[in-house]
Amino acid sequence: MRGTFSFHDWIRQSLHENKPYDQFVRDVLASSGEVSMNPPVVWYREVTKAEEQLEDTAQLFLGIRLQCAKCHHHPFEKWSQRDYYSFSAFFSRVGRKTGEGPDESRIFHQRGAASARNPKTGENLSPTGLGAEQPVSITVDDDPRQALVDWMSDKENPFFAKSLANRYWKHFFNRGLVDPEDDMRATNPATNPELLDALAQSFKDSNFDLKKLVKTICESKTYQLSAEPNQYNQNDRQNFSRYFPRRLPAEVLLDSIDDVLGTTTDFNGLPRGTRAIQIPDRGGVNSYFLTVFGAPEGSSVCECERTSDANLAQCLHLLNSKEVQDKLTSGRPKVLAADKARGHDERIKEMYHRAFSRNPDAEELKIALAVIEKYGDKNVQWAYEDIAWALINTKEFMFNH
Repeated sequence: MRGTFSFHDWIRQSLHENKPYDQFVRDVLASSGEVSMNPPVVWYREVTKAEEQLEDTAQLFLGIRLQCAKCHHHPFEKWSQRDYYSFSAFFSRVGRKTGEGPDESRIFHQRGAASARNPKTGENLSPTGLGAEQPVSITVDDDPRQALVDWMSDKENPFFAKSLANRYWKHFFNRGLVDPEDDMRATNPATNPELLDALAQSFKDSNFDLKKLVKTICESKTYQLSAEPNQYNQNDRQNFSRYFPRRLPAEVLLDSIDDVLGTTTDFNGLPRGTRAIQIPDRGGVNSYFLTVFGAPEGSSVCECERTSDANLAQCLHLLNSKEVQDKLTSGRPKVLAADKARGHDERIKEMYHRAFSRNPDAEELKIALAVIEKYGDKNVQWAYEDIAWALINTKEFMFNH
Protein backbone atom coordinates (compact mmCIF):
# COMPACT_ATOMS: atom_id res chain seq x y z
CA MET A 1 0.00 0.00 0.00
CA ARG A 2 2.84 2.40 0.80
CA GLY A 3 4.23 1.95 -2.68
CA THR A 4 0.87 2.57 -4.35
CA PHE A 5 0.31 5.81 -2.44
CA SER A 6 3.88 6.97 -3.13
CA PHE A 7 3.62 6.23 -6.85
CA HIS A 8 0.22 7.93 -7.08
CA ASP A 9 1.54 11.05 -5.33
CA TRP A 10 4.61 11.08 -7.57
CA ILE A 11 2.44 10.96 -10.71
CA ARG A 12 0.22 13.80 -9.48
CA GLN A 13 3.24 15.93 -8.59
CA SER A 14 4.89 15.25 -11.95
CA LEU A 15 1.78 16.38 -13.80
CA HIS A 16 1.39 19.40 -11.54
CA GLU A 17 4.97 20.44 -12.32
CA ASN A 18 4.36 19.78 -16.03
CA LYS A 19 7.32 17.43 -16.21
CA PRO A 20 8.18 16.78 -19.88
CA TYR A 21 6.53 13.56 -20.98
CA ASP A 22 9.75 11.95 -22.19
CA GLN A 23 11.32 12.52 -18.78
CA PHE A 24 8.22 11.16 -17.06
CA VAL A 25 8.45 7.96 -19.10
CA ARG A 26 12.18 7.67 -18.44
CA ASP A 27 11.61 8.03 -14.71
CA VAL A 28 9.21 5.07 -14.82
CA LEU A 29 10.81 2.66 -17.29
CA ALA A 30 14.42 3.21 -16.22
CA SER A 31 13.71 3.49 -12.50
CA SER A 32 16.04 1.87 -9.98
CA GLY A 33 16.25 1.75 -6.21
CA GLU A 34 13.46 1.42 -3.64
CA VAL A 35 10.09 3.04 -3.24
CA SER A 36 11.18 5.16 -0.28
CA MET A 37 13.70 6.96 -2.50
CA ASN A 38 12.25 6.49 -5.99
CA PRO A 39 8.46 5.82 -6.12
CA PRO A 40 8.29 4.91 -9.86
CA VAL A 41 10.01 1.58 -9.12
CA VAL A 42 6.56 0.45 -7.92
CA TRP A 43 5.79 -0.23 -11.58
CA TYR A 44 8.21 -3.15 -11.45
CA ARG A 45 6.27 -4.59 -8.52
CA GLU A 46 3.23 -5.01 -10.76
CA VAL A 47 5.03 -6.24 -13.90
CA THR A 48 7.68 -8.70 -12.80
CA LYS A 49 8.53 -10.47 -16.06
CA ALA A 50 10.28 -9.06 -19.12
CA GLU A 51 7.36 -10.14 -21.32
CA GLU A 52 4.91 -8.20 -19.17
CA GLN A 53 7.20 -5.19 -19.10
CA LEU A 54 7.57 -5.03 -22.87
CA GLU A 55 3.86 -5.60 -23.54
CA ASP A 56 2.79 -2.89 -21.10
CA THR A 57 5.43 -0.49 -22.41
CA ALA A 58 4.37 -1.00 -26.02
CA GLN A 59 0.66 -0.66 -25.32
CA LEU A 60 0.83 2.21 -22.84
CA PHE A 61 3.56 4.40 -24.31
CA LEU A 62 3.53 3.43 -28.00
CA GLY A 63 -0.11 2.47 -28.56
CA ILE A 64 0.90 -0.93 -29.90
CA ARG A 65 -0.46 -4.30 -28.79
CA LEU A 66 2.32 -6.84 -29.10
CA GLN A 67 0.75 -9.72 -27.18
CA CYS A 68 -0.04 -11.80 -30.27
CA ALA A 69 3.53 -11.54 -31.59
CA LYS A 70 4.77 -13.53 -28.61
CA CYS A 71 3.55 -16.73 -30.25
CA HIS A 72 3.20 -15.99 -33.95
CA HIS A 73 3.45 -13.44 -36.72
CA HIS A 74 -0.08 -12.14 -37.28
CA PRO A 75 -0.91 -12.45 -41.00
CA PHE A 76 -2.35 -8.89 -41.16
CA GLU A 77 0.19 -7.09 -38.98
CA LYS A 78 3.90 -6.31 -39.29
CA TRP A 79 5.16 -7.42 -35.86
CA SER A 80 6.84 -10.80 -35.65
CA GLN A 81 8.26 -12.95 -32.87
CA ARG A 82 11.65 -11.48 -33.71
CA ASP A 83 10.30 -7.99 -33.09
CA TYR A 84 8.74 -9.13 -29.83
CA TYR A 85 11.84 -10.70 -28.31
CA SER A 86 14.19 -8.03 -29.67
CA PHE A 87 12.06 -5.50 -27.83
CA SER A 88 11.95 -7.59 -24.66
CA ALA A 89 15.77 -7.58 -24.58
CA PHE A 90 15.62 -4.00 -23.28
CA PHE A 91 14.35 -5.43 -19.99
CA SER A 92 16.69 -8.43 -19.82
CA ARG A 93 19.10 -6.84 -17.34
CA VAL A 94 16.55 -5.75 -14.73
CA GLY A 95 17.77 -7.01 -11.35
CA ARG A 96 15.65 -7.46 -8.27
CA LYS A 97 16.53 -7.77 -4.58
CA THR A 98 14.49 -7.85 -1.39
CA GLY A 99 13.45 -4.34 -0.42
CA GLU A 100 12.57 -2.66 2.86
CA GLY A 101 8.98 -3.95 3.01
CA PRO A 102 7.57 -7.46 2.53
CA ASP A 103 6.02 -6.63 -0.86
CA GLU A 104 8.72 -4.24 -2.02
CA SER A 105 11.73 -4.89 -4.23
CA ARG A 106 14.96 -3.08 -4.89
CA ILE A 107 15.36 -2.66 -8.64
CA PHE A 108 18.80 -2.34 -10.21
CA HIS A 109 20.68 -2.79 -13.47
CA GLN A 110 22.55 -6.08 -13.68
CA ARG A 111 25.82 -5.62 -15.52
CA GLY A 112 26.05 -7.79 -18.63
CA ALA A 113 25.11 -8.18 -22.27
CA ALA A 114 21.44 -7.49 -22.93
CA SER A 115 19.67 -10.10 -25.03
CA ALA A 116 16.53 -12.21 -25.28
CA ARG A 117 16.11 -15.71 -26.70
CA ASN A 118 13.49 -16.41 -29.35
CA PRO A 119 12.07 -19.75 -28.15
CA LYS A 120 10.99 -20.74 -31.64
CA THR A 121 14.32 -20.25 -33.41
CA GLY A 122 16.70 -20.38 -30.46
CA GLU A 123 18.28 -17.12 -31.65
CA ASN A 124 19.63 -14.68 -29.07
CA LEU A 125 18.41 -11.22 -30.03
CA SER A 126 19.89 -7.84 -29.11
CA PRO A 127 17.72 -4.91 -27.97
CA THR A 128 16.04 -3.35 -31.00
CA GLY A 129 13.36 -0.68 -31.29
CA LEU A 130 10.15 -1.63 -33.06
CA GLY A 131 10.61 -1.12 -36.78
CA ALA A 132 14.31 -0.24 -36.37
CA GLU A 133 16.69 -1.77 -38.88
CA GLN A 134 19.62 -2.21 -36.49
CA PRO A 135 19.93 -3.17 -32.81
CA VAL A 136 20.77 -0.43 -30.33
CA SER A 137 24.45 -0.19 -29.46
CA ILE A 138 24.78 -0.97 -25.73
CA THR A 139 27.85 -1.92 -23.70
CA VAL A 140 27.73 -4.34 -20.77
CA ASP A 141 27.88 -1.36 -18.40
CA ASP A 142 24.93 0.46 -19.98
CA ASP A 143 21.38 0.09 -18.71
CA PRO A 144 19.34 -1.02 -21.76
CA ARG A 145 16.26 0.71 -20.37
CA GLN A 146 17.94 4.10 -20.80
CA ALA A 147 18.62 3.20 -24.43
CA LEU A 148 14.97 2.17 -24.81
CA VAL A 149 13.71 5.58 -23.68
CA ASP A 150 16.33 7.28 -25.87
CA TRP A 151 14.84 5.44 -28.85
CA MET A 152 11.25 6.10 -27.77
CA SER A 153 11.70 9.84 -27.20
CA ASP A 154 13.73 10.44 -30.36
CA LYS A 155 11.96 13.04 -32.49
CA GLU A 156 11.99 10.61 -35.42
CA ASN A 157 10.17 7.87 -33.48
CA PRO A 158 6.89 7.22 -35.34
CA PHE A 159 4.92 5.97 -32.32
CA PHE A 160 5.76 7.81 -29.09
CA ALA A 161 4.34 11.30 -29.68
CA LYS A 162 1.42 10.05 -31.78
CA SER A 163 0.32 7.64 -29.08
CA LEU A 164 0.16 10.31 -26.38
CA ALA A 165 -1.47 12.90 -28.67
CA ASN A 166 -4.12 10.34 -29.59
CA ARG A 167 -4.76 9.51 -25.91
CA TYR A 168 -5.29 13.18 -25.06
CA TRP A 169 -7.61 13.59 -28.03
CA LYS A 170 -9.61 10.63 -26.70
CA HIS A 171 -9.71 12.26 -23.25
CA PHE A 172 -11.39 15.40 -24.59
CA PHE A 173 -13.58 13.90 -27.32
CA ASN A 174 -14.35 10.44 -25.90
CA ARG A 175 -13.02 8.92 -29.11
CA GLY A 176 -9.46 8.83 -30.37
CA LEU A 177 -8.37 9.71 -33.86
CA VAL A 178 -7.26 6.09 -33.68
CA ASP A 179 -9.79 4.06 -31.72
CA PRO A 180 -9.19 2.09 -29.55
CA GLU A 181 -6.42 4.49 -28.57
CA ASP A 182 -4.00 1.74 -27.54
CA ASP A 183 -4.34 -0.26 -30.77
CA MET A 184 -2.50 1.81 -33.38
CA ARG A 185 -1.77 -0.39 -36.38
CA ALA A 186 -1.82 -0.33 -40.16
CA THR A 187 -5.23 -2.02 -40.27
CA ASN A 188 -6.71 0.49 -37.80
CA PRO A 189 -5.80 3.87 -39.34
CA ALA A 190 -6.60 7.30 -37.93
CA THR A 191 -9.81 8.95 -39.09
CA ASN A 192 -7.74 12.06 -39.82
CA PRO A 193 -4.05 11.10 -40.30
CA GLU A 194 -2.99 14.66 -41.12
CA LEU A 195 -4.46 15.97 -37.85
CA LEU A 196 -2.77 13.25 -35.79
CA ASP A 197 0.56 13.97 -37.51
CA ALA A 198 0.18 17.69 -36.81
CA LEU A 199 -0.67 17.12 -33.14
CA ALA A 200 2.28 14.77 -32.73
CA GLN A 201 4.65 17.22 -34.42
CA SER A 202 3.43 20.07 -32.23
CA PHE A 203 3.96 17.88 -29.16
CA LYS A 204 7.52 17.09 -30.24
CA ASP A 205 8.27 20.72 -31.11
CA SER A 206 7.22 21.73 -27.57
CA ASN A 207 9.69 19.17 -26.14
CA PHE A 208 6.83 16.97 -24.97
CA ASP A 209 5.01 19.67 -23.00
CA LEU A 210 1.75 18.08 -21.77
CA LYS A 211 0.05 21.32 -20.78
CA LYS A 212 0.87 22.83 -24.17
CA LEU A 213 -0.80 19.83 -25.83
CA VAL A 214 -3.91 20.33 -23.69
CA LYS A 215 -3.99 24.02 -24.61
CA THR A 216 -3.61 23.23 -28.32
CA ILE A 217 -6.57 20.84 -28.28
CA CYS A 218 -8.82 23.01 -26.10
CA GLU A 219 -8.20 26.14 -28.16
CA SER A 220 -9.09 24.36 -31.38
CA LYS A 221 -12.28 25.12 -33.25
CA THR A 222 -13.06 21.40 -33.19
CA TYR A 223 -13.19 21.27 -29.40
CA GLN A 224 -15.38 24.38 -29.28
CA LEU A 225 -18.01 23.04 -31.69
CA SER A 226 -21.59 22.84 -30.44
CA ALA A 227 -23.14 19.57 -29.36
CA GLU A 228 -26.31 20.57 -31.22
CA PRO A 229 -26.40 18.72 -34.56
CA ASN A 230 -27.33 20.32 -37.85
CA GLN A 231 -28.39 18.92 -41.21
CA TYR A 232 -24.78 18.30 -42.25
CA ASN A 233 -23.36 16.55 -39.19
CA GLN A 234 -26.34 14.84 -37.62
CA ASN A 235 -25.18 11.34 -38.53
CA ASP A 236 -21.43 11.94 -38.42
CA ARG A 237 -19.75 9.99 -35.62
CA GLN A 238 -16.26 9.79 -37.11
CA ASN A 239 -15.03 13.16 -38.28
CA PHE A 240 -15.55 15.30 -35.17
CA SER A 241 -17.80 17.74 -37.02
CA ARG A 242 -19.70 18.36 -33.76
CA TYR A 243 -19.23 17.60 -30.09
CA PHE A 244 -20.85 14.45 -28.81
CA PRO A 245 -22.13 14.69 -25.20
CA ARG A 246 -20.61 12.10 -22.91
CA ARG A 247 -21.33 11.06 -19.37
CA LEU A 248 -18.96 12.21 -16.68
CA PRO A 249 -16.46 9.52 -15.63
CA ALA A 250 -17.52 7.61 -12.52
CA GLU A 251 -15.09 9.35 -10.17
CA VAL A 252 -15.92 12.83 -11.48
CA LEU A 253 -19.66 12.16 -11.28
CA LEU A 254 -19.45 11.05 -7.63
CA ASP A 255 -17.31 14.06 -6.70
CA SER A 256 -19.70 16.37 -8.56
CA ILE A 257 -22.70 15.03 -6.64
CA ASP A 258 -20.82 15.65 -3.40
CA ASP A 259 -19.97 19.19 -4.54
CA VAL A 260 -23.60 19.98 -5.35
CA LEU A 261 -24.98 18.45 -2.16
CA GLY A 262 -22.19 19.62 0.14
CA THR A 263 -21.41 16.06 1.25
CA THR A 264 -18.43 13.70 1.29
CA THR A 265 -18.01 10.02 0.51
CA ASP A 266 -16.04 7.79 2.87
CA PHE A 267 -13.77 5.20 1.28
CA ASN A 268 -12.32 2.23 3.14
CA GLY A 269 -8.82 2.87 4.45
CA LEU A 270 -8.62 6.44 3.13
CA PRO A 271 -8.76 9.71 5.10
CA ARG A 272 -12.17 11.33 5.46
CA GLY A 273 -12.66 13.93 2.74
CA THR A 274 -10.72 11.99 0.10
CA ARG A 275 -12.31 12.62 -3.29
CA ALA A 276 -13.04 9.77 -5.66
CA ILE A 277 -10.65 11.21 -8.24
CA GLN A 278 -7.85 11.01 -5.62
CA ILE A 279 -8.16 7.26 -4.93
CA PRO A 280 -4.73 5.76 -5.66
CA ASP A 281 -5.86 2.14 -5.93
CA ARG A 282 -9.39 0.89 -6.57
CA GLY A 283 -8.39 -2.57 -5.37
CA GLY A 284 -8.73 -1.60 -1.72
CA VAL A 285 -11.86 0.52 -2.12
CA ASN A 286 -15.31 -1.02 -2.02
CA SER A 287 -17.56 1.50 -3.76
CA TYR A 288 -20.68 0.27 -5.51
CA PHE A 289 -21.14 3.69 -7.12
CA LEU A 290 -17.73 3.59 -8.81
CA THR A 291 -18.22 -0.03 -9.85
CA VAL A 292 -21.67 0.43 -11.38
CA PHE A 293 -20.57 3.54 -13.27
CA GLY A 294 -17.62 1.74 -14.85
CA ALA A 295 -14.53 2.96 -12.98
CA PRO A 296 -11.59 0.63 -13.76
CA GLU A 297 -9.88 -1.53 -11.16
CA GLY A 298 -6.48 -0.52 -12.55
CA SER A 299 -5.27 -4.09 -12.91
CA SER A 300 -4.03 -3.66 -16.49
CA VAL A 301 -2.90 -0.96 -18.92
CA CYS A 302 -5.83 -1.60 -21.26
CA GLU A 303 -8.24 1.33 -21.52
CA CYS A 304 -11.03 -1.20 -22.02
CA GLU A 305 -11.17 -1.58 -18.23
CA ARG A 306 -13.19 1.64 -18.02
CA THR A 307 -16.73 1.44 -19.36
CA SER A 308 -18.97 4.40 -20.12
CA ASP A 309 -22.06 2.54 -21.35
CA ALA A 310 -25.33 3.44 -19.67
CA ASN A 311 -27.32 0.73 -17.90
CA LEU A 312 -30.39 0.31 -15.72
CA ALA A 313 -28.38 -0.18 -12.52
CA GLN A 314 -26.91 3.31 -12.90
CA CYS A 315 -30.34 4.91 -13.27
CA LEU A 316 -31.72 3.04 -10.27
CA HIS A 317 -28.73 3.95 -8.13
CA LEU A 318 -29.14 7.67 -8.78
CA LEU A 319 -32.90 7.54 -8.45
CA ASN A 320 -33.43 5.63 -5.23
CA SER A 321 -30.25 4.21 -3.67
CA LYS A 322 -29.65 4.67 0.05
CA GLU A 323 -26.25 6.22 -0.71
CA VAL A 324 -27.75 9.06 -2.75
CA GLN A 325 -30.75 9.46 -0.46
CA ASP A 326 -28.48 9.84 2.58
CA LYS A 327 -26.55 12.58 0.79
CA LEU A 328 -29.79 14.39 -0.05
CA THR A 329 -31.11 14.32 3.52
CA SER A 330 -27.86 15.31 5.25
CA GLY A 331 -26.37 17.73 2.74
CA ARG A 332 -26.99 21.13 1.26
CA PRO A 333 -30.80 20.80 0.88
CA LYS A 334 -31.09 20.64 4.67
CA VAL A 335 -29.02 23.83 5.02
CA LEU A 336 -31.01 25.67 2.36
CA ALA A 337 -34.32 24.68 3.93
CA ALA A 338 -33.19 26.22 7.23
CA ASP A 339 -31.93 29.44 5.63
CA LYS A 340 -34.62 32.00 6.47
CA ALA A 341 -32.47 35.03 5.58
CA ARG A 342 -33.00 34.53 1.84
CA GLY A 343 -36.04 34.01 -0.30
CA HIS A 344 -36.72 30.71 -2.00
CA ASP A 345 -35.80 32.15 -5.41
CA GLU A 346 -32.29 33.02 -4.18
CA ARG A 347 -31.84 29.60 -2.64
CA ILE A 348 -32.98 27.90 -5.83
CA LYS A 349 -30.51 30.00 -7.82
CA GLU A 350 -27.72 28.75 -5.54
CA MET A 351 -28.64 25.16 -6.31
CA TYR A 352 -28.57 25.86 -10.04
CA HIS A 353 -25.19 27.56 -9.70
CA ARG A 354 -23.84 24.49 -7.91
CA ALA A 355 -25.24 22.04 -10.43
CA PHE A 356 -25.02 23.90 -13.76
CA SER A 357 -23.01 27.11 -13.13
CA ARG A 358 -25.98 29.15 -14.37
CA ASN A 359 -29.22 30.71 -13.19
CA PRO A 360 -32.49 28.85 -13.66
CA ASP A 361 -34.62 30.17 -16.50
CA ALA A 362 -38.07 31.53 -15.78
CA GLU A 363 -39.82 28.20 -16.35
CA GLU A 364 -37.37 26.27 -14.18
CA LEU A 365 -37.70 28.78 -11.35
CA LYS A 366 -41.49 28.62 -11.60
CA ILE A 367 -41.48 24.82 -11.35
CA ALA A 368 -39.10 24.78 -8.38
CA LEU A 369 -41.15 27.38 -6.50
CA ALA A 370 -44.28 25.34 -7.19
CA VAL A 371 -42.64 22.29 -5.62
CA ILE A 372 -41.81 24.27 -2.48
CA GLU A 373 -45.36 25.63 -2.30
CA LYS A 374 -46.78 22.12 -2.70
CA TYR A 375 -44.83 20.77 0.27
CA GLY A 376 -45.53 23.77 2.47
CA ASP A 377 -43.46 25.28 5.27
CA LYS A 378 -43.55 22.16 7.44
CA ASN A 379 -41.91 19.98 4.80
CA VAL A 380 -39.74 22.53 3.03
CA GLN A 381 -36.64 20.34 3.43
CA TRP A 382 -38.34 17.60 1.43
CA ALA A 383 -38.96 20.13 -1.32
CA TYR A 384 -35.30 21.11 -1.51
CA GLU A 385 -34.29 17.45 -1.44
CA ASP A 386 -36.61 16.76 -4.39
CA ILE A 387 -35.26 19.72 -6.34
CA ALA A 388 -31.64 18.67 -5.71
CA TRP A 389 -32.54 15.07 -6.60
CA ALA A 390 -34.06 16.24 -9.90
CA LEU A 391 -31.01 18.37 -10.76
CA ILE A 392 -28.43 15.59 -10.27
CA ASN A 393 -30.52 13.26 -12.43
CA THR A 394 -30.62 15.59 -15.45
CA LYS A 395 -28.58 15.02 -18.57
CA GLU A 396 -27.23 18.55 -18.22
CA PHE A 397 -25.61 17.55 -14.95
CA MET A 398 -24.43 14.05 -15.85
CA PHE A 399 -23.04 14.82 -19.30
CA ASN A 400 -20.32 17.00 -20.76
CA HIS A 401 -21.94 18.88 -23.61
